[in-house]
Amino acid sequence: MKKILIIEDDTHINEMLSELLGQNGYAISSAYSGTEALLLLSQDNFSLILLDLMLPGKTGEEVLQKARQQGIVSPIIVLTAKADKETTVKLLQMGADDYLSKPFDNNELLARITVQLRRSAPSDSNSTPTANKLIFKDMILDLDGHDAYIDDKKLGLSKREFELLHLMMTYPQKVFTKNNLYESVWGSEFFGDDNTVNVHISRLRAKLNAVNPNQEYIQTVWGVGFKMKE
Repeated sequence: MKKILIIEDDTHINEMLSELLGQNGYAISSAYSGTEALLLLSQDNFSLILLDLMLPGKTGEEVLQKARQQGIVSPIIVLTAKADKETTVKLLQMGADDYLSKPFDNNELLARITVQLRRSAPSDSNSTPTANKLIFKDMILDLDGHDAYIDDKKLGLSKREFELLHLMMTYPQKVFTKNNLYESVWGSEFFGDDNTVNVHISRLRAKLNAVNPNQEYIQTVWGVGFKMKE
């Protein structure tokens, strides 16, 4: 059963969402403040997170940023009364997967949850997990040997290149911001320096291209980040 964390300080909305999602077969946990949400995220794993922005304690933006800094890659759908383009672009750049403006239609919310869960599930994508390996197209990522192969040709990845590829191949339909990638792979706070991530992605692409120049593996999503190319 998929487990969803609802982060919403309005008791009525939180209870309504809990009932709605419970009736549709999801296991539910609820948080009523940003501080409580971060505590629950540190204690448990969730298939998806519904996140309100206007929260006591830590704001929704802070929760989003901290979650991605901690390497949490679960889909996050932001529920917001702020529908302006600048806000939504910023949320996506910070690591949100989708957003829904309040008030929202329950059926639309359920549909968006279904889409995000399908996208984030490795078994429902072109990346297939099998016995300490990830497979994407004609590439195999050997989790024990810490390297990747295309048609049995070893790529010779560095530690960071392997970790970048591992993260993106685990969730091949997810768009990772440079912030996501830096803080997940380097394990430190991102200060807006694109060069480190760009250089490693460029080197990784060069190694992939050297083995199979006819296939594109990593896609640039302009203004947002990177994902595996379907």
